[in-house]
Amino acid sequence: MQRYGVLVVDDSSFMRKSISMIIEKDPQLFIIGIARDGMDAIEKIQRLKPNVVTMDVEMPVMDGITALEKIMNLCPVPVMMLSNYTQEGAEITIKALELGAADFFLKSELIKGDVKEEVIYDFLNRLKIIAQNKNLYLRQAKNLQYKGIASKEGKFSDRGPLVDLLIIGTSTGGPAALQSILPYFPQDTRVPILVLQHMPPGFTKPFAERFNTFCNLRVKEAEDGDVLEPGNIYIAPAGFQTLLNKRNDGGIALKIEESSDERILYKPSVNVTLNSAAPIYKERLLAVILTGMGNDGLEGCRAVKKYNGHVIVEAEESCVVYGMPKAVYEAGLADIQVPLPNILNSIMLYI
Repeated sequence: MQRYGVLVVDDSSFMRKSISMIIEKDPQLFIIGIARDGMDAIEKIQRLKPNVVTMDVEMPVMDGITALEKIMNLCPVPVMMLSNYTQEGAEITIKALELGAADFFLKSELIKGDVKEEVIYDFLNRLKIIAQNKNLYLRQAKNLQYKGIASKEGKFSDRGPLVDLLIIGTSTGGPAALQSILPYFPQDTRVPILVLQHMPPGFTKPFAERFNTFCNLRVKEAEDGDVLEPGNIYIAPAGFQTLLNKRNDGGIALKIEESSDERILYKPSVNVTLNSAAPIYKERLLAVILTGMGNDGLEGCRAVKKYNGHVIVEAEESCVVYGMPKAVYEAGLADIQVPLPNILNSIMLYI
């Protein structure tokens, strides 16, 4: 059994001990060291060579964001940020993902008294995924660029678009994957784009706002009643389900609603949105399923194909977690499976 060393970085001795105790519950993980601030972390990373780092955001001497930027330049290693469940915490977390952080987890979820076993399992599983895919994470971090007009900008086909809506669904590894696609859509993109990224509530708004600063298209967190317009990217809000509704004037509006169905694990759920969109758009719908844990999107893509729509999935070789795309591909619902660097060009053939 392969084991992975974790460096825990936090200025609080209580937090270092609490996080270390959680990590050591998994036989594949062990604490290779602890650090009290960002500067200490850089020294320990160079000396101890951990497989993965958990990094607090707010620390004295050197904060987590400054440390992350230096780590990615001096001694690259995958970093999971431990984020605060606040507006400021969400904004800082999005900045960390932009700088190359592999993932993030809500610190409050780990230290509350009645923490659920499934939360602990999720945290440990994501740490192992990061460690196991170390080279992929570091390659993605190195390739992240944020420019308004990108050199690898896609090109439209000579004919009109084959679809009227593009829906992209993703989970673990999604922020980095989306950063290699969304900024490169041309300014005159002819269809609306709806993105469903599994995130905690409160994180999708700063996520959308950050993308809006370096994409050619307008990016916004979706709101109830938004009418889908070409050349706009809508990020489905976390904590809610995003559905589509055809209005009397022919326009398609978004319906953002709370869901009490405990069988639906994800909010937003790719399945819920695709099931809503498929009967409206029929053969004029394109679904793209990127990296992610689990199988959200499987039933939705089944509905897309039922109505003769189109499905692209990310290939295993570029996925951080080959879960969501694998489920769709193995069910025979994908029209094409391609690695992440070829996703944009595949999409452009339809729009």
